[in-house]
Amino acid sequence: MKNRITELFNIQYPIIQAGMIWNSGWRLATAVSNSGGLGLLGAGSMYPEILREHIQKCKKATDKPFGVNVPMLYPDIEKIIDIIIEEGVKIVFTSAGNPKTYTSKLKAKGITVVHVVSSVKFALKAQEAGVDAIVAEGFEAGGHNGREETTTFTLIPMVKEQLDIPLIAAGGIATGRGMLAAMVLGADGVQVGSRFVASEEASSHSAFKQMVIDAKEGDTQLTLKELAPVRMLKNKFFESVMQLYTTGPTKEDLINHLGRARAKKGMFEGDLEEGELEIGQIAGLIHDIKPAAQILNDMIEEFQIAKKEVANF
Repeated sequence: MKNRITELFNIQYPIIQAGMIWNSGWRLATAVSNSGGLGLLGAGSMYPEILREHIQKCKKATDKPFGVNVPMLYPDIEKIIDIIIEEGVKIVFTSAGNPKTYTSKLKAKGITVVHVVSSVKFALKAQEAGVDAIVAEGFEAGGHNGREETTTFTLIPMVKEQLDIPLIAAGGIATGRGMLAAMVLGADGVQVGSRFVASEEASSHSAFKQMVIDAKEGDTQLTLKELAPVRMLKNKFFESVMQLYTTGPTKEDLINHLGRARAKKGMFEGDLEEGELEIGQIAGLIHDIKPAAQILNDMIEEFQIAKKEVANF
């Protein structure tokens, strides 16, 4: 498959594995890259030197392109950017911040920069900032989300209508049919998160992976919009947040209730009751844990089958 995304990243398939905190370590990133997609390290859950370690392990485990996802709201951001440059990473996805902050610095070092957005407004701002491509992520996505609550299938054609640079669709895409649908609407590629959480190589806890594949429609919900909107599985912690909302909490009340390292406790350490279990709505369509290579191959095979079926309409 050749298009603007495969050419931009020098990959075989226009499938990007999302750089998810506590899920996207070097094993997952290299497995996806070695299978023809683009693997991303999730820097948001890594101290700077841990990120360096994962980058170095990626360089040893694959000769294919891989990248790093950098949420700009996290501390030590300057150190993270410096390590990425020092280690010779060629692709960076930025999110949760102003794309103007680091795009010029990264591009001056020959790094391809992609920015994640949730609206047309921010897609155009990122394009103006000089990024090489956009990830437009819909309301269905897991983890931290946009405030606009625009669904993927509404967002993609709206962004496509005004964007000149390559467009990657994200949010609610876990199958080849979903990939085809996103590309019919104007995307040049797709970013896949939740499906790769349920992979053998994901660094998240096995108990969390099992809860993902057991999830049904309606088992996730977006909450904590006053802080940073986040979609998570409904568990004891989620219900306690909902109970707190009945008291008319202040922003400080919500911060205190959330506490520290709640996502690590849930996704990485496997505390299914008190942890923050971030996953997308598409979890209801994920039924098994597979090697990342098999996930990617299944998506491409289903994509080709669906493409032929559509041609016969």
